[in-house]
Amino acid sequence: MSLSAPSDLQLLQRAVDGDESAFRTLVDRHEPAVARVVTAMIGPGDDADDVGQETFIRLFRARTAFRGDAQLRTYLTRIAMNLCLDLLARRSRQASWTRLTGRRDDDESQLAMPASADPIETAERDEMLRKAVESLDAKHKAVVVLRILEDHSIRDTAALLGVPEGTVMSRLARALDKLKVTLGPEFL
Repeated sequence: MSLSAPSDLQLLQRAVDGDESAFRTLVDRHEPAVARVVTAMIGPGDDADDVGQETFIRLFRARTAFRGDAQLRTYLTRIAMNLCLDLLARRSRQASWTRLTGRRDDDESQLAMPASADPIETAERDEMLRKAVESLDAKHKAVVVLRILEDHSIRDTAALLGVPEGTVMSRLARALDKLKVTLGPEFL
């Protein structure tokens, strides 16, 4: 018996063969990374929980089709990112509906509270940054989350988003410019 932990592909194959504990191990292994991406894209809360859960549901449904061309974490990140972008698009449509009609479809506010202008502690600074990233539009937020917060390469970020590398670099530059305006140049 090997002392090393089974690989993602081995666990996925065991899940295909009906081993529920193998799939649970995959979820336990990758849930923190998925949660970081989702929370960075859409913020904490029920929507983030739902997107995280849907990410793993989609993996479970596709478990027999996964060929291993990419690392499982990359595959999961792409699923999570697409779900986040879909949710952000729905939120944008709902906000447009509210502006046009003056009525809301739900009771939840889509607006973030303004950040403190003078952060003293690290937690306050992190909260300011989170809110500033939340204020970016979806395509710029996606690049910031993947490239800076999740430390993916330009190439990996481009592959995950399905855009050219040059697009990633230009979106990142624009996003950083917007963040500097929002937070001040000394913050970044």
